[in-house]
Amino acid sequence: MTIRSVAHRGLRRFIERDDPSGLDPASVEKVRNMVSFLQEMKDPHELRGLPHWKAHQLSGNRKGTWSLTVSRNWRITFRIDGRTSEIYDLDVEDYH
Repeated sequence: MTIRSVAHRGLRRFIERDDPSGLDPASVEKVRNMVSFLQEMKDPHELRGLPHWKAHQLSGNRKGTWSLTVSRNWRITFRIDGRTSEIYDLDVEDYH
């Protein structure tokens, strides 16, 4: 899938220029793997086959947002536009 928009400035710099300076050094390789997977993914159902990343959709006012576990408190979150098959609002956040 194409990534249409990235909310986190450090993550955007990482994706565009391979500059990890805005990310936790201990998580860089995992974030790289996650972003690569998302870019290669053809269908959102592929996320369900990733138990080690604890892929799930959020509920409540975050309904429709996907979450992948990076580390204890950090998550990669994003939304998927079903019409265009694009990922948008890609973010790295501590939401716990």
